[in-house]
Amino acid sequence: MITILQIETSTQYCSAAVSRNGETLNLKIAAGQNLHAGSLTLFIDEVMSQSGLQYADLDAVAVSKGPGSYTGLRIGVSTAKGLCYAADKPLIAVDTLKMMADGFLKAHPEHNDLVCPMIDARRLEVYTSLYSPLGDELEPISARIIDENSYAAELRASKITFIGDGAAKCEPILNNPNATFLTENFNTAANMSALAYQRFQAGAFEDVAYFEPFYLKDFMITVSKKKPF
Repeated sequence: MITILQIETSTQYCSAAVSRNGETLNLKIAAGQNLHAGSLTLFIDEVMSQSGLQYADLDAVAVSKGPGSYTGLRIGVSTAKGLCYAADKPLIAVDTLKMMADGFLKAHPEHNDLVCPMIDARRLEVYTSLYSPLGDELEPISARIIDENSYAAELRASKITFIGDGAAKCEPILNNPNATFLTENFNTAANMSALAYQRFQAGAFEDVAYFEPFYLKDFMITVSKKKPF
């Protein structure tokens, strides 16, 4: 029985879950600005307690590696690495967009069209990729600025379901009858369970000392335009 603690902090949602053999046992999730730093360790303690586990009982710790929020990813990965060091457990990294697509497809087993997870970046930019109905990656992960010509060829050939917090802002731009937009949240540690278990079985562990989140883009510091007093 493989028991894994899972951490997901790539967007405004903060979540922790415990899974066993790829099935979620317990989940704690909430959304809010600047939530991760103060709440993540509390969420972890809660799901561990609900599962009746001590950290020594874990087989691994899994973390959503990005892309996504720079601060959120940094907090999630730092917490996961700290737990791995303290409990001497291996670290598993799960691709965030793959996790979203996988969660959607498991929630909608009848789905036969393409899936496009989108994480909100800045202005009209999103972190995105494209997946088949079987969960295979069809386009590499990228930071993409969306305009009326985005996905034009794909939407002529197939229907696409856009998911994630980046999809909502793209809906008015991607005005196409073959495009469907969902507001349901798939950024949750519960959607890591099957993928983390697969990676554990494959022995796909990260180097705890050197692993870094997949930020995709450099962190941008915004300088205030207000005049100093």
